[in-house]
Amino acid sequence: MTTQSPRDAGKPERHGASAVGGRADERRWRALTVCLVAGFMTLLDVSIVNVALPTVRAGLHMSDSGLQWVLSGYALAFGLVLVPAGRLGDARSRRAVFLTGLALFTLASALAGAAQNQEWLVLARLFQGAAGGVLVPQVSGFIQTLFQGAERGRAFGALGATIGLSTAVGPLLGGLLIHLFGPENGWRWVFLVNLPIGAVALPVAYRLLPPPRPAAERAGHRDFDPLGVVLLGAGTVALLLPFVQQQQWHSPDRWLLLPLAAVLLAAFVGWEQHYARRHEPLVSMALFAVRPYAAGVTLSLVYFAGFTAIFFIFTLYLQAGLHYSALTAGLAITPFAVGSGVSAAVGGRLVGRLGRRLVVLGLVLVLVGLLASALAVQLWSGPSVGWTTLGPLLVAGAGSGLVITPNQTLTLQRVPVARAGSAGGVLQTAQRVGSAVGIAVVGSVFFAHVGGRRPDWALAFQLGVAVAAGLVLLALLVATADEVANRRAAQVPSGSAGTGVSDGRGGGRPGS
Repeated sequence: MTTQSPRDAGKPERHGASAVGGRADERRWRALTVCLVAGFMTLLDVSIVNVALPTVRAGLHMSDSGLQWVLSGYALAFGLVLVPAGRLGDARSRRAVFLTGLALFTLASALAGAAQNQEWLVLARLFQGAAGGVLVPQVSGFIQTLFQGAERGRAFGALGATIGLSTAVGPLLGGLLIHLFGPENGWRWVFLVNLPIGAVALPVAYRLLPPPRPAAERAGHRDFDPLGVVLLGAGTVALLLPFVQQQQWHSPDRWLLLPLAAVLLAAFVGWEQHYARRHEPLVSMALFAVRPYAAGVTLSLVYFAGFTAIFFIFTLYLQAGLHYSALTAGLAITPFAVGSGVSAAVGGRLVGRLGRRLVVLGLVLVLVGLLASALAVQLWSGPSVGWTTLGPLLVAGAGSGLVITPNQTLTLQRVPVARAGSAGGVLQTAQRVGSAVGIAVVGSVFFAHVGGRRPDWALAFQLGVAVAAGLVLLALLVATADEVANRRAAQVPSGSAGTGVSDGRGGGRPGS
């Protein structure tokens, strides 16, 4: 296979000169490494703060509402800018947008670590979330630019491992930092730990990441669609706000934002279809006509609603119900991180051969692991529950790695490089929306059983797991339906159907 150096990324390949095994090939993988380090840092801050909240409350004398905004403000700002930032990278310079996001994220982390009061920390988290949203979609865009074929699957495998590890290892790392630096200042290092990473990553990223394509090659892709940005941003906020503020905004009036979100997002779809007639839209609706992309985005939305909520309720169960320290609670979740990291790397190598079947297998393992965790808590609900859930969480983590990585590869495999950033932004937005909705839904079931005078923490966790498992089951149905459609498409005689685009399995079958 002919490969491109980062300096030639985005240009037509020259088939006479292969860079495989050469310095250009090594440079691409080093460029991917710096992207993954930066992406890990931003995604880690979604989960690492959870175990630090008790010490943050004590250190800054924060209200419940302020604590909620420390979590939800980051998620809102992150989800708000993902798609526009991805489109900006496509239209202008992906490297410049990446470096800007990384620099701003590092600065925001410093501001959060130096916070002197509640308002300061909330604003810093909003800033930090927006900067993370600027950076993250560029990573999938660079993978589309730098890699092809089986190598792209391996690269997405590394990205999937990064996503899974960042989500699962956050509580452990947060607990370790608080243990090392003490409850008074440990929470500050949850944010300040990003500073040395960002300081090292910035110059390395500038040196390794490919520059923008010549302006002539980006002709037709420079429009930025400001009305589309406004409609999508307003719709995203209206959709997320009732869920991320559920514990603080008790009035049922908050649910009136959901029909408003539906109207705004419907207007966004209509506007994008109109705008696409003469310009390059913020999000091409033609992407959703490609079944692997539509199925992958839907699966991400539902799956992240299920698996992300597990960390939320398990951490609460261990710390509030069983009085685990932040460190021991983080250690109890580590088996999921280990299983996810290992299987994500394996999944990236196998997805080219197995396609959506690998995702189906992963979802089955996640279901088995979650249900076994609930059973373990039923049988051993005392202080040793961290040991009894070790095996089930390892199985669930192994399954999760086989879901996130292959789904990422299969979803983005047919996306043109010129739309890689915005398409990746849509996928990431689906993940963030799913996480917010899942935490709200599963959390409401959990809190309903721990709010009285005699809270039943074990039952609350089991019921929360049951709801999360139901969401994972729904994701399994989506994956199974897509795999059935793949097999039917494979039976169609060559030339009578399909798009002619490789499906990522090493052949030309459509619909993978």
